[in-house]
Amino acid sequence: MDKNFYITTPIYYPSGNPHMGHAYSSIIADIFARFKRLEGYNVLFLTGTDEHGLKIQREAEKNKKDPKLFCDELSKKFKDLTKILNLTNDDFIRTTEKRHYKSVEEIWNRLVESGDIYLDKYTGWYSVSDEAYYDEDEIEEVNGKKISKTSGSTVDWVEEESYFFKLSSWSEKLLKYYKDNKDFILPLSRKNEVVNFVKKGLKDLSVSRTSFSWGVPVPKNKKHVIYVWLDALTNYISALNFPNIKDENYKRFWPANIHIIGKDILRFHAIYWPAFLLAAKLPPPKKVFGHGWILSDDRKMSKSLGNILDPIEIVKSYGIDQLRYYLVKEVSLGNDGSISMDNLKNCINNDLANNYGNLCQRVFSFIKKNCSNKIPNAKNFNDLDNRLLNQLKNNIPNLIKLMNNQNLNEFIKLVVSYSFDGNKYFNDMEPWTVKKDDPERMKVILFTICEQIKNISILLNSIIPKATERVLETMNVKQKNISINQINNLECFDHDKELKELDILFNKIENDN
Repeated sequence: MDKNFYITTPIYYPSGNPHMGHAYSSIIADIFARFKRLEGYNVLFLTGTDEHGLKIQREAEKNKKDPKLFCDELSKKFKDLTKILNLTNDDFIRTTEKRHYKSVEEIWNRLVESGDIYLDKYTGWYSVSDEAYYDEDEIEEVNGKKISKTSGSTVDWVEEESYFFKLSSWSEKLLKYYKDNKDFILPLSRKNEVVNFVKKGLKDLSVSRTSFSWGVPVPKNKKHVIYVWLDALTNYISALNFPNIKDENYKRFWPANIHIIGKDILRFHAIYWPAFLLAAKLPPPKKVFGHGWILSDDRKMSKSLGNILDPIEIVKSYGIDQLRYYLVKEVSLGNDGSISMDNLKNCINNDLANNYGNLCQRVFSFIKKNCSNKIPNAKNFNDLDNRLLNQLKNNIPNLIKLMNNQNLNEFIKLVVSYSFDGNKYFNDMEPWTVKKDDPERMKVILFTICEQIKNISILLNSIIPKATERVLETMNVKQKNISINQINNLECFDHDKELKELDILFNKIENDN
């Protein structure tokens, strides 16, 4: 079985500071990457920045800076964000790197050789903000300005010499590809959207510009720069040292297992990208998952509304595990999700502090007082003990399937329910009462609940890694080899070793009122 797994975030356009949308895509990708490692996969997790285009050039000019130096400063903010969000990315690609230029030039040359590129003149609507072309039926006039119906960004009329990619000739081939590869676009609503768009017929795509210079020059015609999306999408293979197809990374990890993206860039990833790759005689990725927007109190975040939530400030105030957990629990992956500070506080208090955190604290405190601070060994489980443990263990195949099908919300609901079950079991078994008449039974209860805490911690590790690693470390479970396999292993504990000290995992948040 292929045990390699390649996952990517979008590469972010660093024209401003990172926002919650960037954080969401990155956290989701990181959760899947971490979980595949728990399954024993060799994972490559990529993120990075998309640094070319007219928008960047204009911003650099406005700030009186060289475009590359301007990108260096902005890209660093996104690189720093990977640490703040506790991401486990293996690489950070920048489209201003030499390795990326080589890949883009190779893709371009392949498209020329295949006869899919020709020179003509572009006349139409273009959004600098989106770096996207729009048809007449995709724009509207608001307050005397032409804007994109989907993004709300201003569009300008553009006329200039341009190279075109013969996208129109790929409509039927793409529809066949979607039909033959049913999971290529997920969720299903996104797939239907793409299929309906392609069925209407595709127009040839302008893939070069002459009105600015900040980009990868077209080979053999330096007055043109390559369209920023043809440039940007290539990052997914330039990080694998393409065009060296004999490179170990390329051989092991392409085609990518999944691109995690926001729904607003679905067209580029689900139409343009597979068409470019198929024309270049390269395999497309296996899956493109388009998640919804993060809304702030039911409204799309925007500078004009002043409702942009800063992930860095939230992490500083509440903690990274708290933000990661909340985004997964409260936002149904694939749909738009509204988040609010009140809901965040409630989630921290109810799910993390009162449930999982409280279970760990009270069990470990009891062991410290009654068992010389060591997890007791026990084997004589009764039906109630086995029911608690087996309900989780028997559901492992389903939990793995949920995660691999990107059904994060159902996954986390199940795992949280096991934590509630653990609290109920501990209350119902009353080890503080049992210890007087049957100390051996008390040991069985404590071993059982510790086993449940260990299993829950492993399952939650990809979502709240800092807290779960502290819990496992407290229990002296070796961190280096944490895996799904340890869930079925009743011999993970060192019964002769004292528990380490565990401070409060999650502080309860006091309501302002």
